[in-house]
Amino acid sequence: MNWYLNVLKNYAGFSGRARRKEYWMFVLFNAIVAAVLVGIGAALETQIPYIIYMVAVLIPTLAVVVRRLHDTGRSGWWFFITFVPLVGGIILLVFMCTEGARTANEYGADPKLVPQGV
Repeated sequence: MNWYLNVLKNYAGFSGRARRKEYWMFVLFNAIVAAVLVGIGAALETQIPYIIYMVAVLIPTLAVVVRRLHDTGRSGWWFFITFVPLVGGIILLVFMCTEGARTANEYGADPKLVPQGV
């Protein structure tokens, strides 16, 4: 849960690097919350809670994706590869799953070596 909250606290932090664990834990908790809100919306026959949540986490999601790309040594502009039909999303998924650089790169120090507050 702390990984999810840390991403939300750093909601507009596009600089630096994000570990795979930080990114995937955020994705996991985001999916759980979204599924619960879809269920609530189905019971209430409206998807307003889900839409509000998705708009609220749009910037934190983009920020953690950019930081994750930074960890792999890529610019945040690589996010736009998702707009390439069929293969763009797959390529971004591979980037998100790739281990980050084990040394400092132009985006900062290796986040595995920096003490985490978790």
